[in-house]
Amino acid sequence: MTTLAASPGISQTASALRRLYFTRFAFAIVWALVTIATAKEIGPLTVVLFVLYPLFDVGAAIYDLRSSRTTGSPTLLYVNIAVSLITAVGVGVACASGIPAVLRVWGAWAIVAGLVQLIVGVTRRKMAGQWPMIISGGISVLAGGSFIAGASADNPSLTNAAGYAIPGAIFFLIAAIRLSRSAKGN
Repeated sequence: MTTLAASPGISQTASALRRLYFTRFAFAIVWALVTIATAKEIGPLTVVLFVLYPLFDVGAAIYDLRSSRTTGSPTLLYVNIAVSLITAVGVGVACASGIPAVLRVWGAWAIVAGLVQLIVGVTRRKMAGQWPMIISGGISVLAGGSFIAGASADNPSLTNAAGYAIPGAIFFLIAAIRLSRSAKGN
């Protein structure tokens, strides 16, 4: 009986996901550092950064979809693409209403995207490197709830929303490293 990781399709998918996860790690770290440093108030750069992140997620989901035809659930990746596109528009509009509106949109996106990430990770769990994605998806759901709750605070801040990318980045790095075995076909 062959293992899932020994399948050529799985090996190619694991290799592509490994590259994607390393790229997502690097993007998220840089985005978080720049955003934390500049997101004290909503200015043009803050708007661009908060719209850029879900758009990057769209690109990553499209790459994932094209790379992983042999694994996972393509329907969920399409859902992620649609939700992230709506979020990019929603964040752009919410920026005109202030930080609480941005936090509500960002929180709703974190919840939905986290659920999608969690479910996709579960469907791929036989491939190495998916437990970090499952955990990260769960954390995203919890973080999204905290952003929505934080929107009602006396002095809401975008700093936590920006910092949210750092744990996700670390989980992408861990998943990329763990995928090395599947990428080699072992």
